Amino acid sequence: MMDITSFSFEQRQAMSVTRIVKAIFPGTTNHHNTLFGGQALSWMDEAAFIAATRFCRKSLVTVSTDRIDFKEPIPAGTFVELVAKVVRVGRTSLTVKVDICIENMYCDGQHQAISGEFKFVAIDEQRKPTPVME
Repeated sequence: MMDITSFSFEQRQAMSVTRIVKAIFPGTTNHHNTLFGGQALSWMDEAAFIAATRFCRKSLVTVSTDRIDFKEPIPAGTFVELVAKVVRVGRTSLTVKVDICIENMYCDGQHQAISGEFKFVAIDEQRKPTPVME
């Protein structure tokens, strides 16, 4: 097992980038036959949590989201790729940016449809804030 304290911020940031690909099927869509916003937020929080945990290898809780932009609806029958990356680190908190890109199943290329930021706080065994980087 590697000691994460030996890595620079940039190395830890690169190692923590998380990519998840999902197919948009009817069970995840709303009455407009597009991805349900709540489902998108759940996937984004999960991807952000994974990236944040990979970055610091600490227990974390989500404490806030900031400006989730739904730029366009995501239709059923497409793929989406979630990309989560740590963008800021404070003493006990870190912020992860998550983008969701649409990809047509039968054509090359993708473009961004949703983006947002998620803030996490590292916690100890008593659920009190603890330093992210030690």
